[in-house]
Amino acid sequence: MPAPAAASRPVAVGYDGSETSQLAVRWAAGHAVTRRLPLKVVHAWVWPMFTKDLGPVKGVAGSGLRHSAEAILAEGLALAREAAPGLDVDGVMEAGLPAQVLRQASDGAALLVVGSRGMGGVLGHLAGSVCLELASSAPCPLMVVRRPHLPGRPVVVGVDAAARSSAVLADAARLAAAIGAGLQLVHVETGRGGTRKDHGRHTPLHGSELLEHAVAEAGRLVPGVAAFGTLKDGHTAAKELVEAAADADVLVLGTHNRVGGLGNTVSAVLHKAPCNVMITR
Repeated sequence: MPAPAAASRPVAVGYDGSETSQLAVRWAAGHAVTRRLPLKVVHAWVWPMFTKDLGPVKGVAGSGLRHSAEAILAEGLALAREAAPGLDVDGVMEAGLPAQVLRQASDGAALLVVGSRGMGGVLGHLAGSVCLELASSAPCPLMVVRRPHLPGRPVVVGVDAAARSSAVLADAARLAAAIGAGLQLVHVETGRGGTRKDHGRHTPLHGSELLEHAVAEAGRLVPGVAAFGTLKDGHTAAKELVEAAADADVLVLGTHNRVGGLGNTVSAVLHKAPCNVMITR
């Protein structure tokens, strides 16, 4: 089945009634308006996995687990419409674990948005694991929302020599252009000490050349985006990227693979980044 046309692909957002999912819905609604895309609010209904007694209590109006789940979804839809009046908003409620439901519901989406904690409600002890699972398995880019959009702050993207770095850069450049932000490209040289000696003279590492080419590529991919590069030295890429994200609106990273694990850098950044994080592939 062919992928949906870009203009019709929705922004999908997970909602479970938690404060972080409320923040995610507001962010997703604003982003959908900015990109002129519809919004799909998704609620994962976990109770059918544990009990068959889902209906209302006899004689008690508005009771029952199904009614409760429907009320949560309705709340998410109302929140989205309040945040973005006139936005094309649809709702989906499916039985299953949050990561599974969100993965299926975001097939064909332009972006999947989740809160940084709380996805799953009664399965709150799994909070973080949902983001990690979706980061490695979602069929589209994943935005993990920690705070509202902060105008004037840049989109920061980690770049390296990996084969898929260009695809990650393209997604970051498009995001920066969509929200009217600058694009800061960060390359981390680990364990190199910043410079090397060549016949007694210090010469720049290849990282500076990689950044120069990446900045030029960002301009070709999305003409008009204000891109600039930052070369950092450190023991771990994750630590340097988290520090670089201190003044960012969004930090963008790539998994560099379509299946399998995330790797230490992405996992660490998802846990520690102070800003919103987009994972793409």
